[in-house]
Amino acid sequence: MKHLAIFASGTGSNFQAIAEAVQSGKLKAELALLVCDQPKAAVISKAENLGVPTFVTRPKDYENKAGYEQAVLTEMEKHGVDFIALAGYMRLIGSTLLGAYGGRIINIHPSLLPAFPGLHAIEQAIAAGVKVTGVTIHYVDDGMDTGPIIAQESVAIQPGDTADRLAERIHSIEHVLYPSVLMQLLNEE
Repeated sequence: MKHLAIFASGTGSNFQAIAEAVQSGKLKAELALLVCDQPKAAVISKAENLGVPTFVTRPKDYENKAGYEQAVLTEMEKHGVDFIALAGYMRLIGSTLLGAYGGRIINIHPSLLPAFPGLHAIEQAIAAGVKVTGVTIHYVDDGMDTGPIIAQESVAIQPGDTADRLAERIHSIEHVLYPSVLMQLLNEE
């Protein structure tokens, strides 16, 4: 059984969806660790309530990115982590983690990449006036949302949509698609 680490910086809605898939037995993995870079993030209490070990540390407490990532790597090794899922983790992964977990790190992004990479993708889509956006799950490489795409699902932008309304529809797709992709990747090995 694979040991999965989830990296998150915020509320943890995708963390919750993945945890529920693990608890139900659909996702045959152990949720081994939550890595969080925001000490006040809501995802921390979700992990603690489920008994998932947490590693909460701020990158600014380290001399550089490599030092931060080495601390994360050391913690993941303690928990036997095999695979990483980024779920609202608002940092680019650097060479230390990519060197250790290259090809075993995936991310979810709220657009149909390559359109609207980076921050505020939902707002970017609305501002651009496109009629369709969506969700992308991709492997992580050294760029910003540039890794090979694993799965995508489109979401129509309705006339008068606000970022919040569109985000709700995108999140509902994410919460099904992400656990499903993890099931395919982790259960087949």
